[in-house]
Parts: sequence; C-alpha cells; structure tokens
Amino acid sequence: MKNEIKAYNNILELVGNTPLVKLNKITKGFIGNFYAKVEAFNPGHSAKDRIALHIITEAERKGILTEGSTIIETTSGNTGFSIAMASIIKGYKCILAVSSKSSKDKIDMLRSMGATVYVCPAHVSADDPRSYYEVAKRLHKETKGSIYINQYFNELNMDAHYKSTGPEIWEQTAGQITHLVACSGTGGTISGTARFLKEQNPNIKVIGVDAYGSVLKKYHETGTLDTNEIYPYRIEGLGKNLIPGATDFKIIDEFIKVTDAESAHTAREVSRTEGIFVGYTSGAVMQALKQLNELNTFTEESKVVVIFPDHGSRYMSKIYSDQWMEDQGFLETNPVEETQEIQFVK
Repeated sequence: MKNEIKAYNNILELVGNTPLVKLNKITKGFIGNFYAKVEAFNPGHSAKDRIALHIITEAERKGILTEGSTIIETTSGNTGFSIAMASIIKGYKCILAVSSKSSKDKIDMLRSMGATVYVCPAHVSADDPRSYYEVAKRLHKETKGSIYINQYFNELNMDAHYKSTGPEIWEQTAGQITHLVACSGTGGTISGTARFLKEQNPNIKVIGVDAYGSVLKKYHETGTLDTNEIYPYRIEGLGKNLIPGATDFKIIDEFIKVTDAESAHTAREVSRTEGIFVGYTSGAVMQALKQLNELNTFTEESKVVVIFPDHGSRYMSKIYSDQWMEDQGFLETNPVEETQEIQFVK
C-alpha cells in the first residue's frame, strides 16, 4: 500500500490556527506575561482571511453566491486581498473599492491577485459619493449578479472570529488569558474574539486600540459620534470616521488611542527585537501595550494576548521606508532610531 500524499486541497484550507508567540525582548521590564497571536501566518498574511472565507462560505450555503458571481467590497487592503485570494480558488470575479490611504504595496498586491481596483480618496466623509463605502455600494448596484460583503456592517465579520480566533486563543492559553488587546477598525476581530472569551471567563479584560483622528473611543465612552474628533491620520485599518455595525461596544471594556508616529516606530521595533515582521496596525497594538504597561494596567499574574493583524511586507513603501518616514516627519520624533545603510561591493 502506497503512503498517502500529505497535501492541502487548496490554499484556503490553511486559514486559521495561527500561532501564539511569547513576546520577550520588547516587553523586557514589563509587569506580566505577553503573547502575540500572529495572524500573518494565515495564507493571505492577515486576520482578514478568516472573515473573507467565512462570509463567502455562508453566501454559498445560502445560494447568494453562484457560478459567475462578482464579489464587491470596501477595503483598506487586507480584506480585499483575502477576498481576491478566495475568489481565485472559487471562481468568482472580484471588484474592490480601496482607500487612497492604503499603501502602494497593498494596491499592487490586489491587482496582482486579479482584482479590479478602484482607488478612492481617503479624507472625505463616509457619505461622500467618492468615498470607498459609497463607491462599493454604487458598483454593487451597477453589477448584475454581485454581492457586497460590507464588512463594516456584517454580523458574519464578528461571527468568523467568534468561531475561530476566540476558541484558538482560549485553547492556546489553556484558559489562562486575563487581557485581550486588539485594534478596532471594522471591530469584527476584537468583538467576535472577545465575545467568545468572555463567555468562557467574563473577568477577561478587553482593550480596544483606536487612532487619533477616529471616533471609536469617544463613542464607546459617551455614545456620541463626535465629528470634531475626525481628522486625517495615517494608520491603515485602524479606527473609523463612522460607527461600524460590526463592533460590539458593550463587550469592549475600554479603548486606548495611539499616534501614527509612535505606532510606526513600534512596528519597526517589534521587527528588530522579536524577529516578527509586522504591519502598521501590529505596531499600533504593541504601542498600546507599552502605554498600558506605563499605566500599571497589569500585574505579575497577567496573561496578556495581543493580536498582530498582518505582515510587514505590505508596508515596504510606508513604515519600512526611511524616505516615507522622513516625509511624514516621523524620523524627527525618534531621532535615536538607527537606520541601516546598504553596503555596495565594488
């Protein structure tokens, strides 16, 4: 009898079951124990693989998606890549409305995966016809046989993480997790993960990370969408200028805000200290962890899990570019950071 070939049927079977990695050097001197859920180990290199596969599978089960259908979505890049990847395997067309704030690397990746990409201005109101929300809605109306994923207001966004990320973290920590710290954009990752974890232990503290220029933290605290909070910022996939229906604010205990510059530098620091090549939002969540430690949030018994959402390769023209960092004035905010020179052999 021949040995069986051990192979996956396709790339989508690799979604989920990402590793939990202990943080060591960057948390030296911190009070507590810290672990990162490294979502770059998904085949599409981000946590968004989970929601793309779950939402598409549910649409197929319900008969909404059929052969020849077109999938349309609003994205800052990662969800779009995951949808494009799934569309290739499942035989669907893919149209994406992308924020101009998304890195050139992300946009080029989307096109390389066969998606039709519309780049929309980032710094317009959500109801502006040029916004990526409204462009996606218009494309959905104009495209026969299409579905609009609508991750910002899709309950399945939370459900994907409730069924996968949450149970994985609970099992990987042997139920010892005391704090979850995660970025909040659409809110699906933090809400779905937190919902599962709090069902297991309601004492687990859930801390959301927001950006300056976003409305989420104040809305959580006051129930008011304050448009005065809105101004342009650079972190992709974090915060919002609207209130996403995919965020369960009741299950999040508190929010903490981080700056563009500090998040960029901290992403670089994670890469250089832990050897985990992380993206901009991972830098943001690690920066939040630093601030929380300074606020004496944790004890020696704390078992803290942070979610690193995506991979650093998507930000080569941004946070890992010294020129981009200099253009933003970020290098001036941390002048002691060393930059590596390229040595040419003659």
